[in-house]
Amino acid sequence: MYYVYVLRSLKDGKFYTGYTNDLQRRITEHNSQTEVATKNRAPFQPVYYEMCLAKEDGMDREKYLKSGRGKSILKTELNIF
Repeated sequence: MYYVYVLRSLKDGKFYTGYTNDLQRRITEHNSQTEVATKNRAPFQPVYYEMCLAKEDGMDREKYLKSGRGKSILKTELNIF
């Protein structure tokens, strides 16, 4: 099982979208400031996640949620961003 997730930085209020096969581990990694892409923006709070059965589905969904249309849906439907 794979997870697509959105985290909100408690430092600057910006969002980060990713995918993983271990959601708790990834949140811990982001918050431990060992991830290059997010180390200066920790700590993070999860604001949204969804499960996918296949890795390819998770990758595709992450790409979609990072697109303009995907961000728009997260903003309007889920009231984030």
